[in-house]
Amino acid sequence: MARHLVAGMLGLVILVIGLGAWTRLVDAGLGCPDWPGCYGALVVPDAHTASLHSPHHPLEGYKAWAEMIHRYAASLLGLASLALLVLGWRVRRRERRLRLTRSAAGMRHRALDVATCFPLAGCWLLLAALLIQGAFGAFTVTLKLWPQVVTLHLLGGLGVASLLLLLWLSLTRRLAARDARATLPKAADDHGHRVLRQPWLATLAAALLLGQLALGGWTSSNYAGLACEGFPTCNGSLWPAMDWGEGFHLSQDVGPSYLHGQLHGEARTAIHLAHRGGAVLLGAMLLMLYWRQRRHVQSGHPEAVLPSRPSSSLARPLARLAGNRRFMSTGTLNPWGWALAAWGLQAALGIANVLWWLPLDLALAHTLGAVMLTLAMVWAMDRMSQAHRVKRTGMCQTLA
Repeated sequence: MARHLVAGMLGLVILVIGLGAWTRLVDAGLGCPDWPGCYGALVVPDAHTASLHSPHHPLEGYKAWAEMIHRYAASLLGLASLALLVLGWRVRRRERRLRLTRSAAGMRHRALDVATCFPLAGCWLLLAALLIQGAFGAFTVTLKLWPQVVTLHLLGGLGVASLLLLLWLSLTRRLAARDARATLPKAADDHGHRVLRQPWLATLAAALLLGQLALGGWTSSNYAGLACEGFPTCNGSLWPAMDWGEGFHLSQDVGPSYLHGQLHGEARTAIHLAHRGGAVLLGAMLLMLYWRQRRHVQSGHPEAVLPSRPSSSLARPLARLAGNRRFMSTGTLNPWGWALAAWGLQAALGIANVLWWLPLDLALAHTLGAVMLTLAMVWAMDRMSQAHRVKRTGMCQTLA
């Protein structure tokens, strides 16, 4: 039940991020001048009531509703996280009682220990992240779309999505271990040769991803998406006039409205080109990771990508589609391959947005593409690091 709840929450957080992007793209970030209500109400009021509450901020109905629908969906996500925390606490308590009962009876309970390790700490971390996200949402409105807060709000949403994916993966491993009644150390040893362990490269890739996501948020919050005309050139030049100091001046004044941005053209150009450069660096790193994993597969580890009996509900249909181990060993299910494919799609969407002047549907797809790229990289790094965690910390710490 918890695993299905987390999967539903992961879908919901992607929806919330998409609604947030829609709100920003239709200039509805200040559709409601206050928080958590809208013109002092929990639903969008009529124009007369709104004018009495905020006479200097006339109501635009579709913008106010775009903002409030985003808030309603985010609130539902918070309630779901509370339900997950309560469910996890009950599972932990029940499993602990059962383990003590078996221990008192002198029964072996090693397999039960695996099932006991519900990731309760992750549930607490998720709730804390959502509370922080709520605060960022409030500051986004009260500070009038201050770019620093808007960027952090976007990064926070991607962080919540990553946490939910890690929770789902942890619950999936827990369920597989309980059903198989297998010992994790043996599984860890078997898993250790399947995915090439390269933690320093993965750490560098994670840092590049975080930097690129921050640059994307900074580009969006400063309305620099259209600062460059054309691709691969920018305004007819490979190195146009840019103002790096103003573009990355992180202590902008609090007070004025940042709707449509406050920076001049050369500062926005610097931000835009920095985002392009970050995309190139991240793509090169993912290509290197994919190539190294593929060589690891071809150098004598025929099962380097996926176990012969995949336990994940996602892996089973992929393995059936593959049909045989030889297909699986060619790198088709290389976890870094999924991340590289997501990067390629995201790069194509970014180029299309520049060439076609940021149409609403492509701009929204570009934001959702960032979510998919983040999740693909989190999954790949989890696959790579799982064997390390099992060997170093033991069973319960690994799954908790």
